[in-house]
Amino acid sequence: MKAAVLHEVNKPLAIEDVGLRKPGPREVLLRTACAGLCHSDLHFIEGLYPHPLPAVLGHESAGIVEQVGSDVTYVKKGDHVVTCLSVFCGTCEQCLSGRPAICTNTEVKLPPGVSTRLTWNKTGPIHQFINMSSFAEQMLVHENAIVKIRNDMPLDRASLIGCGVMTGVGAIFNTAKVAPGETVVVIGCGGIGMAAINGAAIVGAGRIIAVDNNPVKLQLATKLGATDIIDVRNGDPVEQVKELTKGQVHHAIEAVGAKITAEQAFQMLGPGGVATIIGMIPFGTKIELHGFDFLRGEKKVQGSSMGSNRFRIDMPRLVEHYLKGRLHLDDWISARIKLSEINEGFANMKSGKVLRSVIMFDV
Repeated sequence: MKAAVLHEVNKPLAIEDVGLRKPGPREVLLRTACAGLCHSDLHFIEGLYPHPLPAVLGHESAGIVEQVGSDVTYVKKGDHVVTCLSVFCGTCEQCLSGRPAICTNTEVKLPPGVSTRLTWNKTGPIHQFINMSSFAEQMLVHENAIVKIRNDMPLDRASLIGCGVMTGVGAIFNTAKVAPGETVVVIGCGGIGMAAINGAAIVGAGRIIAVDNNPVKLQLATKLGATDIIDVRNGDPVEQVKELTKGQVHHAIEAVGAKITAEQAFQMLGPGGVATIIGMIPFGTKIELHGFDFLRGEKKVQGSSMGSNRFRIDMPRLVEHYLKGRLHLDDWISARIKLSEINEGFANMKSGKVLRSVIMFDV
């Protein structure tokens, strides 16, 4: 099969022939239908997060079951599925306490460098990326890395649910637990930021403030549910938010993944407010907050891993939100591309030209 391989950080991905071993117990072979280019992949391409190389990246995807290994009971050949990097075991303390997104079982959620699912004819191993590697024509995954969806759901839009949409909407629904009428600030109008804005609209947030430096994305944010927009080119976004809200921000969602925006999210909060960090802050970077602010008004900061998802429950519900016109996935996709155009797709992402590019493997 053809796959996009990362050999060195800050180098273009190479389209090469890669193999997969046959499905083992509880493993499922998928034909990849669509794979979104996620900013998280770019972090690994640029070396901001470590991973053993060479590797086949990609994790935001949808596909069709081609073959199942022994002991697989959840899916059968022909089922349409969405993948999720939140592979869960169902038996560890986190899973049993209702937090499968942070499952700790490394026999199921294989650490980097452990998987032997990918094969090739060159010297040395080739590594699977976070149990997925969806920048390839096929994927071999654990059955607890997929969720069945209805067959009438378009797979290009379904693929977005696999990461960016789940991360942003889930942060609103599950992590922050935004209540109707509350004021929400979303910093960053990329894929996960837009999902958070749309999610806040779905739950009935009273005021939804989008913060970015891209006027095109800010305008799209209003279509997805933002009631107010703040262009950071016009001045300090913290001061702009405080002036707009009179200091009454219940939730600040950081969707950029930078030290300064994480700190700004906390600074924007009103009394009792919660800052939720969903952006991937570069590995090793520390954020600084004024200690007294934790006492003055009981403000909080928390992380959110993939929207604190229970993806086999959450993702089918997101499909229903889309099909009923509440989740505006059609507006996410800026470009549909071939696997051979992947490097151009990442260049367009980095320049801010696109919200989401999706690889269509049937092209």
